[in-house]
Amino acid sequence: MKMQYTEEQIARANQTDLVSFLNEQGEQLVKSGREYRWKKHDSVTISGNRWYRHSQSKGGYPVDFVMEFYYATFPEAVKMLIGEEGEGRQKSCPAPSKDFRLPEKNKDNEMIVKYLTESRELEKNLVMEWIVRGDIYEEKKHHNVVFIGRDADGIPRYAHCRGTGEMKYRGDVAGSDKAFGFCHRGTDNQLFVFEAAIDLLSFIQLFPKDWKKRSYLSLGGVSSVALMTFLSERPQITSVFLCLDNDQAGNEACEKLAGEISEGYSVIRLKPSRKDWNEILCDKNADRKKAIAETITIKVPETEELVPMLCYEDIEQTSVEWLWFPYIPFGKLTIIQGNPGEGKTYFAMMLTAACTNRKLFPNMEDIEPFNVIYQTAEDGMGDTIKPRLIEAGADLSRVMVIDDTEEALTLSDDRIEKAVRQNRVRLVIIDPVQAFIGADVDMNRANEVRPVFRKLGMIAEKTGCAIVLIGHLNKSSGTQSTYRGLGSIDIMAAVRSLIFIGKVRKDPTTRVLIHEKSSLAPPGETMAFKLGDEEGFRWVGAYEISADELLDGKEGKATETKLERGRKLIRELLADKKEISIRELDEKAKEQGAKIKGNYGVIDTTVWKEEDGKIFYDTKINGTVMDEPVSSFAEIKEAEDGTIRFNAGFTVLERV
Repeated sequence: MKMQYTEEQIARANQTDLVSFLNEQGEQLVKSGREYRWKKHDSVTISGNRWYRHSQSKGGYPVDFVMEFYYATFPEAVKMLIGEEGEGRQKSCPAPSKDFRLPEKNKDNEMIVKYLTESRELEKNLVMEWIVRGDIYEEKKHHNVVFIGRDADGIPRYAHCRGTGEMKYRGDVAGSDKAFGFCHRGTDNQLFVFEAAIDLLSFIQLFPKDWKKRSYLSLGGVSSVALMTFLSERPQITSVFLCLDNDQAGNEACEKLAGEISEGYSVIRLKPSRKDWNEILCDKNADRKKAIAETITIKVPETEELVPMLCYEDIEQTSVEWLWFPYIPFGKLTIIQGNPGEGKTYFAMMLTAACTNRKLFPNMEDIEPFNVIYQTAEDGMGDTIKPRLIEAGADLSRVMVIDDTEEALTLSDDRIEKAVRQNRVRLVIIDPVQAFIGADVDMNRANEVRPVFRKLGMIAEKTGCAIVLIGHLNKSSGTQSTYRGLGSIDIMAAVRSLIFIGKVRKDPTTRVLIHEKSSLAPPGETMAFKLGDEEGFRWVGAYEISADELLDGKEGKATETKLERGRKLIRELLADKKEISIRELDEKAKEQGAKIKGNYGVIDTTVWKEEDGKIFYDTKINGTVMDEPVSSFAEIKEAEDGTIRFNAGFTVLERV
């Protein structure tokens, strides 16, 4: 009950005849002279609207009586006596203290605007809005910032000064009434409470959406006086968010304040990710999207459980980052599946090399090397994994493994998230996932696997880490590829990207990578790589085959890469002449239905030629070595990303 009563309503409640009131409650009274004695409490005497408890030497009027013997709050007592809801504030506020005087205003606010925007990183528009409303101004004598606290009628009752110079002075103006803090009175049911005015403004800047609808209050410390006054005059408030500093004093004050707030309110603690909200603004490295480090529900109304809600209108839209577009996204789960011995582990090794030592995959963006966790349970780390990583060209100083010799690691293990955070890991490979599911989890039961993969997915999202799970296919033949995967179909639903790797039966050295599922982008093209021949691991190029065809043992066929198509086109154009200019090449390509993409830094007069099946271009760089002239022609080198690359730039030719 948070309804407030007018002075007239309170006066009527205190005029209630207590004898009649007690008779209505079914209480027994005994006549004693001109008074009545209450049989339940024989030391209590009643006369009209007055009562007295002789055993404790105290008494009063009906409102006090009901509060004393019926354990009611003040509003509840008034309602019991008059049977009416409140109509307004309980009573008018007393006049401000005669000792309270606002400091003299400066002619302008230049110094405080500079301080608040430069030193405190507050937006100028926000600062000016509070200056215009009159709640912030520059004091004349010392050029301090003055934050004003007003009562519900708009009368200044409190003021806090904050120094803007090297001397960081702060203090309340003499005569200030701590019952009235610096605040904003909104219209909805939420109140956000802070220790200081600057933190209040910082929070509004961090979460500006519809801020004027909500109420905000600075306590000027950790006292509850201003909070109790604010709640008494704002009956619409039902939820109180305690946003005090994230330190011992702030945490203890939150517990104390929550205890003083009466029942019927939801009380929630919002911990800032730094000591206070302004530190988040001032820290250039702070993630403002994660300004709230922890949300703790301290108290909820007994009649209704508080359900945390987010409005999609308030959620900031973000874009997906990619480790390897569109196959492996950062911050999500990816599964790579295939039959045992068909190249999944070698692929994972090459992926590790790509991330730690720039051994890039086709069309992979150049990435700064980062740390990788490679967690395996099937092969020995010293005799198998390490040699393979060396062969793949990985930087072993960036490849790590969680030591689970003492305690077996599972997908639900908290060590995964801790290891990722502590070591700044951006890729986790778990090979095979079946070995880490946990002894108590049946992979074929949706209700058991769903929470496991949900937690793993949340780790990926919170840390921005790509998590790649290596899994073996089941032995069900003749079924769709999606149902050949590990365990429950819910696992497939939990991942954002699903990749199949399989061996081509008629060519055991060829492996095919098929992007079977992609929830975040169109599936990538199917590609083949060689494994097991004299050249080791190498990419072959595009390949035509479906996952179901691959699993059924069908052959499929290789397709021309962009590089191959580009070289073929150049050879066609050079068939009738030994040399061709870049301008002529462009024109001829268009005539044959081809286009040239990405022509950077190439001089129009560059000359191309073919000798012994190789294509050369003129660098226009002339020189001598040991007094012998050196040819300016350089061979066009094959690049892993499918481009025709040379020193001056690169040109990609592709048929339309």
